[in-house]
Amino acid sequence: MGGEKIRERKRERCQKRDKEKSKRQRHRQKDPYREKATGRCRRQVVGIAEARRRRRGMALRIPIRAPLLFMGLLTTGLAQLQIPASTSRGFWALPENMTVVEGAAAELLCGVSAPGSAVQWAKDGLLLGPDPRIPGFPRYHLVGDPTRGEFHLHIEACDLSDDAEYECQVSRSETGLELVSPRVILSILVPPKMLQMTPEAGSTVTWVAGQEYEVSCVSGDAKPAPDITFLQSGQIIPHITANVNEGSQEKLFTTEATARVTPQSSDDGQLLICEGSSPALDTPIKVSVTMNVLFPPGPPVIEWPGLDEGHVRAGQSLELQCMARGGNPPATLQWLKNGQPMLTAWGTEHAQAVARSMLVMIVRPEDHGTRLSCEAHNSVSKGIQERGVTLQVTFPPSAITILGSASQSENKNVTLSCITKSSRPRVLLRWWLGWRQLLPTEDTVMDGLHGGYISMSNLTFLVRREDNGLTLTCEAFSEAFTKETFKKSLTLNVKYPAQKLWIEGPPEGQLLRAGTRVRLVCLAIGGNPDPSLTWYKDSRPVTEPRLSQEPRSVQLGNLEKSGSIVSRELVLVTSPSDNQAKFMCKAGQLSASMQLVVQFPPTNLTILANVSVLRPGDALNLTCVSVSSNPPVSLSWDKEGEKLEGVTSPPRSAPFKGSAAARSVLLRISSGDHGHRVTCSAHSAGLRETVSAFYRLNVLYPPEFLGEQVLVVTAVEQGEALLPVSVSANPAPEAFNWTFRGYRLSPGGGPRHRILSSGTLQLWNVTRADDGLYQLHCQNSEGTAEALVRLDVHYAPTIRALQDPTEVNIGGSVDIICTVDAKPILPGMFNWERLGEEEENWSLDDMEKLSEGSTGRLRIHHAKLAQAGAYQCIVDNGVAPPARGLVRLVVRFAPQVEHPTPLTKVAAAGDSTSSATLHCRARGVPNIVFTWTKNGVPLDLQDPRYTEHTYHQGGVHSSLLTIANVSAAQDYALFTCTATNTLGSDHTNIQLVSISRPDPPSGIKVVSMTPYSVGLEWKPGFDGGLPQTFQIRVWLLASNALGDSGLADKGSQISFTTPGLDQPPEEPDYQVPTEQPAGFPELPLMPVLLAVGGLLLLSNASCVAGFLWQRRLRRLAEGISEKTKADSKEDRIRNDYEESQWTEGLDNQSSTVSTKDMEPYYHSMKDFSPQLPSTLEEVSCPGGFTGLEEENMIFPGHLYDEVGRLNTPAGTWGPLYDEVQLGPRDLCWPEDEYENPKGIYDQVAGDLDPMEMDSLPFELRGHLV
Repeated sequence: MGGEKIRERKRERCQKRDKEKSKRQRHRQKDPYREKATGRCRRQVVGIAEARRRRRGMALRIPIRAPLLFMGLLTTGLAQLQIPASTSRGFWALPENMTVVEGAAAELLCGVSAPGSAVQWAKDGLLLGPDPRIPGFPRYHLVGDPTRGEFHLHIEACDLSDDAEYECQVSRSETGLELVSPRVILSILVPPKMLQMTPEAGSTVTWVAGQEYEVSCVSGDAKPAPDITFLQSGQIIPHITANVNEGSQEKLFTTEATARVTPQSSDDGQLLICEGSSPALDTPIKVSVTMNVLFPPGPPVIEWPGLDEGHVRAGQSLELQCMARGGNPPATLQWLKNGQPMLTAWGTEHAQAVARSMLVMIVRPEDHGTRLSCEAHNSVSKGIQERGVTLQVTFPPSAITILGSASQSENKNVTLSCITKSSRPRVLLRWWLGWRQLLPTEDTVMDGLHGGYISMSNLTFLVRREDNGLTLTCEAFSEAFTKETFKKSLTLNVKYPAQKLWIEGPPEGQLLRAGTRVRLVCLAIGGNPDPSLTWYKDSRPVTEPRLSQEPRSVQLGNLEKSGSIVSRELVLVTSPSDNQAKFMCKAGQLSASMQLVVQFPPTNLTILANVSVLRPGDALNLTCVSVSSNPPVSLSWDKEGEKLEGVTSPPRSAPFKGSAAARSVLLRISSGDHGHRVTCSAHSAGLRETVSAFYRLNVLYPPEFLGEQVLVVTAVEQGEALLPVSVSANPAPEAFNWTFRGYRLSPGGGPRHRILSSGTLQLWNVTRADDGLYQLHCQNSEGTAEALVRLDVHYAPTIRALQDPTEVNIGGSVDIICTVDAKPILPGMFNWERLGEEEENWSLDDMEKLSEGSTGRLRIHHAKLAQAGAYQCIVDNGVAPPARGLVRLVVRFAPQVEHPTPLTKVAAAGDSTSSATLHCRARGVPNIVFTWTKNGVPLDLQDPRYTEHTYHQGGVHSSLLTIANVSAAQDYALFTCTATNTLGSDHTNIQLVSISRPDPPSGIKVVSMTPYSVGLEWKPGFDGGLPQTFQIRVWLLASNALGDSGLADKGSQISFTTPGLDQPPEEPDYQVPTEQPAGFPELPLMPVLLAVGGLLLLSNASCVAGFLWQRRLRRLAEGISEKTKADSKEDRIRNDYEESQWTEGLDNQSSTVSTKDMEPYYHSMKDFSPQLPSTLEEVSCPGGFTGLEEENMIFPGHLYDEVGRLNTPAGTWGPLYDEVQLGPRDLCWPEDEYENPKGIYDQVAGDLDPMEMDSLPFELRGHLV
């Protein structure tokens, strides 16, 4: 019904759309300008009644919003239409009612002819304004060509808020009044977004067939209200109840529909669909649930194998299948036997909806009359459906029994009865003897079990000897069992006696030794049954022992028959009891016998004691008794191999018809006899055999420590120790109590000890505190004993006392004493080593090594400065690890001040603005105190113009006296530096003078020479307090084999000036004068050019050589820096004051100068002074000193400059005393390496390693470039 309505509505819409399309086509032919605006297909389904209702509402709202129209015109302005004044005013395209689906675009037409007028749209009376962009409505805008009068309202992505009345308004102008189009309705269709179904959509609902259920479906918000239809298994459900409700917003509606559903079995697994349709939907929306319909199964069916239902034979495997079709859930099958559950297993084929259960059973006779039934039901079955069958079982007799004995003496009657078990149907019986049928005496039939019958037949007949061994058979037969025969047979046994009996064995009177294997055979002829041969020994039956023995003394054979002879064997291993025994064989009334003679040693050798408890000092009487032997024996005594004298007793009667003997001995007991054996030996001369027995002495005595008891135990510290116990006692000691230093050790053990069952004390993690005497207390019921065991704990040496440092005056004697705690103390466990550089060979041959107990001494006679340094005491007593101790030997000596002979002057400007620094360096131990005098008068260091800084590093000490605001009148004087310690004093003089001309250099010499260059070297003199440069004069002469010529152009000169501090050494500054100086003749041009060219070549070679020297210096500085850091600890404890010697030679591309040709350079004030320190204007290190990336040097090389340019901050001198030299450019260093202020004065500049030539400032090298 609902579907037909929907299809009818669609047809109406299509017809209306076709009419509108034809109308618009006609209009386009009349007015081509509207073709673009009206070229879209619109859906219009709004009724006239609704339009009129909305117009009435709009009429009420227009007066209220009239001021809004006025304000819009004032603020926005009028949209002037460019239409000629002659054009008539009016609408040439009017809007029409439209219906649009939510989300689609809508366009309302408005074409006007109104020049000079503003055009705008109104929505429900709200003016939207003449602005084509329509502010405030981002989805609204005007489209079309305004020059043509096209003001179409275009709305993008329509939603419910756009559902309203619209009109196009034209404002008043000079040419006419305002124009207003008819109001049109834009109707927005909102499709339902969802359907909510109860039960929940997408789920599976379980219903019972035939019962009624209610289903509801609610649509989401929509406009208009959607139609809801229910489909059950594809069929529309009639008579549904539908209600239309208001939605969550105005103009939206929801539809709630309810249907009554009665599912059938055919609906199982089908869908129940809720379908919602709306004009806003192209296709209906659907939700559904799956119906799981429960219904009962069909009746069960039993498939019987064969045609004769219910008839079966016992022993048959019966397979019955029960099947039930249909049902949800599938049927539950159950087999019952006589109403009792028998099988509850079944299977289900879901595809065919069939349940099957197979019953497999072996039919037994007792199943006769049993009813087998199959039941089928499920959870919705109203009752149980059943199908059954009753069994008719055919079964033969399960057994045939013959009653009576088939054994009888000859010529006597035998009576027997044959009885069958129950059978269905009954069976008949007949008798057979061999192949001869015997007639029964009587036949009887009785009711049996399970509906069957029992048959019985009696038989009596006379037996003869020839019937012996024949088969007597009872046979049962029936027509129902034609293929089977049931029989029971017996063998007829006719009895008659034997005829003869005898024994075969060793001859009479033969001597047999005990243990000899003897075979006796009893034989009989004839008889039925076979004669039963029985052996007797001294009238008692002979039997085999129950326990298996190897070999068995008696083996009784079975009856054996050979023809008519029957035999039985008796095998004996002769024993004393067989001596003179009578062996007899019987067979009925017949018997035979024989007698054996057996020789045997003593059967039992027993030792008897007069006391049971023995203690030291007791008297023990032992008697040895031989119970029986054949022939007689002689007895003797011994104790642990020692023969004893005894007393023989008189003979007496003995068992087994043998001879008895006895002999006694008397012993005095001691504790040493405990455990000893006293042996009695019985010797048979005839048998050449001896039998022995011993008596072990059990002597009770208190504990006694044995001679092997260990009294001293040695252990290593942290190791394990075992204190053994060697004690003898009977009974065994009841307890072992250990005591150490008055404290008893717990017998149950402790964290570091336990007492073993043998009494041994086990210790682990032994410490030196465990060393000492351990007392052992042993006790038993007889007494106590004690012993002392010493534990010596050996442990590695530990240095307890080592005098560090050890000081001695130079030339004196001293002992370096090393005291240790160790065990054991060994004579040669002390060893000494001198620590130093690996390449240095430190010998201790001039020192004496002594040791006394735990103290070792290294005795030094006539101490020298070279012996100062670090020594190591090494103690090894064999227990790892050896102990090592470090001690410093300090050799004390009086101060030795360095006297800088060439540099005793320091220059400074006496203008009261400059400052000067005087350097004084001395060696000595102990620490030195410096004092300064000026012209012999002690210097007042409280004067603020004087500042002294003192530095100490080992045995090297320095004092820097800084004089501020130097005055020529007051400070140009002779300053004396005095170094003093407890051993003496020394001094040096330094003259502070004015700035002056430099002193001439000295020691000029040639260091390299090539055909194109020459290298010179000299020592600079006193620089007069200012930077100095050097000039070289060259004279040219000729030479041949006869000699040299005179000087050419004598008086001419070419001046070369070494660069100053502000010029790099790679750029030599040479000057060629343009005018000839007075007094010198003019030089020829060609020689001058050749000289200049040679000097240029020499300059290039020097630049290359300088670069190579700089790189080599950097590597050397890096190695020295690393070595200084690694050896800092060792350097602090040495007071080796040897001066560093410069041994590096010059190396360039043309020549090499040996160090033997050069005078040694020292880093002391005697021979050398590095460059002046740069002023703050020349070097800037913001934030403190920072290291250079090219060379990681530690301090600048100007410690002993003659003049300090200014008062340097105290922090500047901090790292000046490290033992690594710097190049002239290394003025900054990283402060993070010197965070510890205690190490500022650890190293002194005088201890620098040899400095290479290229590390000097260029002006101090003196090379000719």
